[in-house]
Amino acid sequence: MSDTAVPAVRDKNKLDDVLLAMDVVDTLRHREQLVLTELDAGAREAALLARLKDIYAAQGIDVPERILKEGVKALEEKRFLYEPPKPSLGVSLAKLYITRDRWLAPVSFAVVAVVALFGAYQVGVVAPAKANAARAEIELTQTLPAELTRLHGEVSAAVLEEKAKLQADGLLADGQRAIAAGDAKAARSAVEGLSTLQADLGAIYQVRVVYGPGEEYTGVFRIPDDVPGARNYYLIVEAVDPSGRLVEVPVTSEEDRRSDRVSRWGQRVSEAVFNGVAADKGDDQIIQKSVIGQKAAGYINPQYTVETPGGAILEW
Repeated sequence: MSDTAVPAVRDKNKLDDVLLAMDVVDTLRHREQLVLTELDAGAREAALLARLKDIYAAQGIDVPERILKEGVKALEEKRFLYEPPKPSLGVSLAKLYITRDRWLAPVSFAVVAVVALFGAYQVGVVAPAKANAARAEIELTQTLPAELTRLHGEVSAAVLEEKAKLQADGLLADGQRAIAAGDAKAARSAVEGLSTLQADLGAIYQVRVVYGPGEEYTGVFRIPDDVPGARNYYLIVEAVDPSGRLVEVPVTSEEDRRSDRVSRWGQRVSEAVFNGVAADKGDDQIIQKSVIGQKAAGYINPQYTVETPGGAILEW
């Protein structure tokens, strides 16, 4: 049993010696001026050891000389001196790991935020853009070509005048060129043009001179800028379908070339027709022959039953 106790005592003594030697080194470092004075002055090791003994004796510590020598030797060999490792990838990674409590949470939050933003961008921007591109592709390759062909065929079957047929052919050509160029907007415009033309060709209405209570004007005249002293005569008319409802029709003003869809406009007539309508209204405020034109299906413009040089105005 005594054999097992001895190594433990020896180990303890050895540890104490090491700790004392480390303390000697620490004392020498903290008293750097002492070391420099003794060593730079060429003092012998014995003098330095004596000084160290005095230092420890003043503190009430009895340090064996061999420990003092071991401490001096350890100082010279820098045995207990900590030297930081040189910069390297491993050192940097180790420092990052050690300080993870400071940076891990913010970095994790940033990563989550970036992932969330990326997901939102994919869902809110990329996915809709892809869907729009797919719809545009289908529209250009299938929907618009089919609509152009259908409408042009229906218009061609209904049209009864060459002017309208040429207009339909022109809209078809415009639409086909737009599709070939990948211009969906222009192609849609051509489709809308054919649809409007189809509706105009199918419209049936009378052109009727307005009169009656509340109607301020039945006709007006204008003095054209290019012919001073001359007069252009206009009857204020409206388009009325067989059921008595007003119809909006395309009208272009000869004064400023502005076009619009209106149900009422000023239709230019001859002076004789203008005066005849004025006389008809003058006796009883009723125009007996108020209908001056008919618009039949298959035509763009109405056929007038009175003398008219053509032309119209949108304001009076």
